[in-house]
Amino acid sequence: MNRRNFLQSAAGAAFAQAALQNRAALAQTFRLSPSTAKAHLGDGIKLGFDTYSVRAFKWKDIQLLDFAASMKVDCMQISESVDYASIEPAHLAKVKDHAAKLNIELDAGIGCICPIAKGWKPRGKTPTEEMLEGLQIAKAVGAKSMRCVMGGVDDRRTGRPVEEMMDNVIATFRSVKTQFQDQNIKIAIENHGDLTAPETRIIIETAGRDYVAACLDTGNPVSVMEDPLLTLEVLGPYAVTTHIRDSVIFEHPRGAAAQWVAFGDGVVDWAAFLALYQKLCPKALLQLEIITGRPPQILPYNEKEWWSRFSKMPAKDFARFAEMAKKGHPYMGSMVIEDSPGAKPAQYIEALKEQQRDDLQRSITFAQKEFGLGINWKKA
Repeated sequence: MNRRNFLQSAAGAAFAQAALQNRAALAQTFRLSPSTAKAHLGDGIKLGFDTYSVRAFKWKDIQLLDFAASMKVDCMQISESVDYASIEPAHLAKVKDHAAKLNIELDAGIGCICPIAKGWKPRGKTPTEEMLEGLQIAKAVGAKSMRCVMGGVDDRRTGRPVEEMMDNVIATFRSVKTQFQDQNIKIAIENHGDLTAPETRIIIETAGRDYVAACLDTGNPVSVMEDPLLTLEVLGPYAVTTHIRDSVIFEHPRGAAAQWVAFGDGVVDWAAFLALYQKLCPKALLQLEIITGRPPQILPYNEKEWWSRFSKMPAKDFARFAEMAKKGHPYMGSMVIEDSPGAKPAQYIEALKEQQRDDLQRSITFAQKEFGLGINWKKA
């Protein structure tokens, strides 16, 4: 059984089937060949990137915007406040004006907002204060949403119940509800390797989807054994922004292994994904977050102890991921590994920079030319 047939026979098949029908209908409506229809799947969807994609350059806001303009993208997410040269109102006003001049929509963000997560960095502030500072930055640069995360992949491995962390985040969101509603800015919580899509949905629904939405990430689901298409099925209706990247997934003696790669280098069925994206969240900003330079992560689901972290995962959801691993393959291209131990010489750092730049640039080009994603480049 191939992966597409499997998805159509699994739970959530109606969504995957609708995606494929959408693509067929597009071809029929405009009398296009299947290949030409594929190139129109991204019509009307704004394309951009998350600044973390080029983190090795340590560029700040204006430099990042100028780079984005050179790529003819439509939007850019500044997902951490450290990527601003300053968060003083006068400087943020300049950033907003520069983005408007370049016709680039800005998307804002902060990091971890759960004080019991391993990634929490209080900086002398409470989670509520961190959220409110992020809100002021988002407002100043004209963003419609502010991305944040509960924690990270390591939190799933500490033994602390994920529900305890979820409750903490919900309480924090409720503490700032009025302020976000008053500014008409959405909190966009990311599935960050700590949360499955259904768990992320619980946070959004419990806190209130009138002011909480999703920053839908397609790379992080592999850390929780989730098919990225399932992530879209669950979180697509809540998504206002995204982190889009590709992965390779393949079987390993302990279970499976997964590695992030440039957009188009992996095993995700992007034609089916984007057809469903058009149906569920076409107004959500499609932001490429390309993270390469990391070795494959092992997902030891053949070992009993592993399942203590995923005791509530439905078997049907795991089966979809296991099928991807069965049909998948490792990445066979070359890659400079960023997360290798020890000090790195200057030449190594320069190689990492160029790898990040190249992987992002070719990912943007692939998204534009293969699927027609983006608007500004079509006007050039």
